[in-house]
Amino acid sequence: MNTSDNQASGLTTKTIVFITGAFVSANSWDKWKIYFESAGYKTIAPSWPHKNASACILRKGHPDAAIASQRLADLTNYYAAIIQQLPEKPILVGHSIGGLITQILLQRGLAEAGIAIHSLQPQGVMTFKFSFYKAGWGPLGFFTSSKKSYLMSFTEWQYAFTNGMEYEAQKEAYYNLAVPESKLVVRDAITSAAKVDFGKPHAPLLFLAGGKDNFMPASLNYSNFKKYSDKDSITDYKEFGNANHFVLGQPEWEEKAAYILNWIKTL
Repeated sequence: MNTSDNQASGLTTKTIVFITGAFVSANSWDKWKIYFESAGYKTIAPSWPHKNASACILRKGHPDAAIASQRLADLTNYYAAIIQQLPEKPILVGHSIGGLITQILLQRGLAEAGIAIHSLQPQGVMTFKFSFYKAGWGPLGFFTSSKKSYLMSFTEWQYAFTNGMEYEAQKEAYYNLAVPESKLVVRDAITSAAKVDFGKPHAPLLFLAGGKDNFMPASLNYSNFKKYSDKDSITDYKEFGNANHFVLGQPEWEEKAAYILNWIKTL
């Protein structure tokens, strides 16, 4: 842990904004919203632009030019605008690209704390793990039209999201949550739109990683965590060996939610 000695900050905010990752519906936060609301928090989980519909309807509309046009900078600003309308600075909880956006918004001073769950990497953070490239090559969509959205096949979903789960659970998760995605928003992770100043003071930040995540390997999340260098900022890391990229919906999801809640209470 890169945690300062004088870490008690006494958070007073009771608002949580859940930031959804790529390829999944915002409904992936449904159980998480109930969990944190039962602990006394107000929560919101906004859908991405052009995705305010069920996963089934969004898949039927694929390919979707509007979804395909989404860029990371615009998406980050979209969440920033939502946050700025709130009565208090929230706690941000983001998954995958949502974890990256959480890091960027913390840089802007828009949150009291942030939790990056299996986060996409900021610009300049790399991994050589094969599973990362195998899971991500199709969604990047190189040599294909960026004007068409990308929809993971069920086979890709099994490898990138739900590896290690029972077949029926994988199928149910795909039907309920898998959505088309912008290739451009994924590619933007290697551009300045994903830049983070790792030496800048920031609000408390927790990284959660999964030992079974093929898409965002724990080693990548750990490298991201280690990049942060401000000694007076709280930056913590926790790895769960049983977690794949579908961590929000795995049977053990509540274990991760409880860890986050307890971490928030220590601030």
